[in-house]
Amino acid sequence: MNDRIELTGLRAHGRHGVYDFERERGQDFVVDAVLELDLRPAARSDDVADTVHYGELAERLVAVVTGEPVNLIETLADRLLTVCLADQRVRAATVTVHKPEAPVPHAFTDVAVTLTRTRDR
Repeated sequence: MNDRIELTGLRAHGRHGVYDFERERGQDFVVDAVLELDLRPAARSDDVADTVHYGELAERLVAVVTGEPVNLIETLADRLLTVCLADQRVRAATVTVHKPEAPVPHAFTDVAVTLTRTRDR
C-alpha cells in the first residue's frame, strides 16, 4: 500500500529540552507527519469520515508539542507517533521533529529526529 497523508511544517511553541532556559522560554518545533493507510474508501465515498482528518490530526499533534515538556525530541517524536497511530486505519507512520533553535554552539540549519513505526498486528 503506497497511499499516504502528509502533514509537513506544522509549527508549535513548546518547552522541551534538557536545559532550564529551554523550559522557561520555550521555542518553536516543526513537525512533519506521514501516515500510511488505504485511501480507497475515502476516494470512493468522497466523505471525510472515511479518512484521517488532517485538520483534527494537526490539533492533536499541536496539543502534544504545547503540552507536557520532555527532555528529548526523541521522546516528543514517540508521543507524536502514538497520536498518529491512534486511528486504527493507519498502518504505519513517520514523524520528524525539527528543533531549528536547538542550543548548538555552531551555525546549523536544523536538528531533527525521525521515527517510523508500523502497527503491531
